Amino acid sequence: MSIGHALLGLLETGPRHGYDLKRVYDERFGQDRPLAYGQVYSTLSRLLRNGLVEERGVEAGGGPDRKRYAITDAGVTDVSSWLVTPEKPEIYLQSALYTKVVLALMSGRDAEDVLDAQRRAHLGAMRELTQRKQRGDLADQLICDHALFHLEADLRWLELTTARLADLGKEVMP
Repeated sequence: MSIGHALLGLLETGPRHGYDLKRVYDERFGQDRPLAYGQVYSTLSRLLRNGLVEERGVEAGGGPDRKRYAITDAGVTDVSSWLVTPEKPEIYLQSALYTKVVLALMSGRDAEDVLDAQRRAHLGAMRELTQRKQRGDLADQLICDHALFHLEADLRWLELTTARLADLGKEVMP
């Protein structure tokens, strides 16, 4: 995800300090991976340099002065364009799991053990996400659903691969 575009989108609701941007970002998008303050300020510096935000005053506080940032017209145009640009679908044509299965087969190990271990890991992750989804607000539920659907697709692949192990073994064995 583009941190710069996310910050621009947050600034569309009104001018904010870097600290406030970090707090709102973390509440909405960063529960599992919060932003570092340095990342916020380096991104704001780049957005300022590129003319996408501007400073709207400085306030003295208990610590260093707090700069207030606002989105510019160019920033609004940029974030508008970003919002309607589709994300590239994540296509996993080369996965570590597939590599492990093939190497297990090639070395005479039990590839089904590899698939079973991965299945257990996926099911554990799905249980955790389901619990989080039940406790969460709508935003958290939607994020968890996204992850759960991806894990379900992986489980389908694990089942299909398990069913085809004998055929795959014939193809990869010299």
